[in-house]
Amino acid sequence: MTNVSAVEARILDAIDEPALVHELVELIRVPSITGTDAESDLQHRHATQLRELGFEVDAWKFDLDELYAHPEFPGIEAERREGYGVVGTIGGEGPDAAPALVLQGHVDVVPTGDLDKWVDRDPWSGTIQDDIVHGRGACDMKAGAAANLAVARALVASGVTLGRPFAVHSVVSEEDGGLGAFATMLRGHRGDAAVLTEPTSGRLVIANAGALTFELRIPGRAAHGSTRLEGHSAIDAFLPIHAALLELERERNADPDPLFTTTALPYPISIGTVHAGDWASSVPDLLVAEGRLGVRLDEAPADARAALEAAILRAAAADPWLRDHPVEVAWSGGQFASGRIDGAHPFIGSVASAIADAEGRDAERAAAPYGSDLRLYAGIGGIPTLHYGPGDVRFAHAPREQVSIEELLRVTRSLAVLAARECAARL
Repeated sequence: MTNVSAVEARILDAIDEPALVHELVELIRVPSITGTDAESDLQHRHATQLRELGFEVDAWKFDLDELYAHPEFPGIEAERREGYGVVGTIGGEGPDAAPALVLQGHVDVVPTGDLDKWVDRDPWSGTIQDDIVHGRGACDMKAGAAANLAVARALVASGVTLGRPFAVHSVVSEEDGGLGAFATMLRGHRGDAAVLTEPTSGRLVIANAGALTFELRIPGRAAHGSTRLEGHSAIDAFLPIHAALLELERERNADPDPLFTTTALPYPISIGTVHAGDWASSVPDLLVAEGRLGVRLDEAPADARAALEAAILRAAAADPWLRDHPVEVAWSGGQFASGRIDGAHPFIGSVASAIADAEGRDAERAAAPYGSDLRLYAGIGGIPTLHYGPGDVRFAHAPREQVSIEELLRVTRSLAVLAARECAARL
């Protein structure tokens, strides 16, 4: 470490590294798939931990009907019975002062997939092998959530005084649209700047693409399999549509933003599920495909939707079957706009300086190809927001999900230095 003050060194010394790793393992062992009760269990756990540290905690239950009816509702993909928000704040000398720094993390994770693909068939084990912690959510983003709590503990344990408030936001439903961040912004929680501790592979992510979930319903005509020429397979009808989507993807990625320095495909169009037919000996009369459309930086979601719908219309107009049997397009599930922080905002330099002084390196500034809560904090909240957190997103949502302990500790130190500086810590 270089160029850290006595106050910052004191906070760094107060980071309990074994407790941080233990916290991550314990978080992984809670199967908090988005929309499940376990997701709420972790929110209650976070609220309790923050209260015990002396934070002023706002923990509230969502009015789901009210959120779903809001004109800016970001969409969901998982059924949910309840949801909770948790915001903890500490420090500061003015009663109405906004937090100088917000560290935010989501507690929800995606489903595990095929258990046979996991190293030990238990994605909730939090197994540690050498320097690596394995398990669902290890990098996306329970490592970031654990780092946020570790910084909170270190600020308290160090005994420093914070001249400006520090806040931790714990949210749900990031994986399926951002309902938790949406509710937190509507609740009125704000800050001068925020770091989402999503996995960034050591980079400063100052912008990210959006992602819109869509559903296609492609008609066919049923017939007995032995006389298939009497029908028209919905699977065959889907093929020119799929080809049109691949061409649209190529066009939309022809000139990406320079921030996508290491991303080969910044704005993917991916088909995630395909369902067709109900009997092996019948020609299928309907194919339903669900997918994800990447939204370009600064592109209005409505414009992205219009581009996909136009591509499908063109493909259908050129196909004899689809010309008379139109494809139905619906926009369901998560609707992530793109988001970014102004590239000249001084907060970027503040985070970069904290990394340089705590880790001894320069962090590359980049954009990410996935949607996140950034667009809600920067948009609805008007909070300058970026990503910096432990983990490699290439391991996220995969059966090999993992995070390096060394990286977890390194990032936590940088976040602690940043908190000390932004919140004017003093002895």
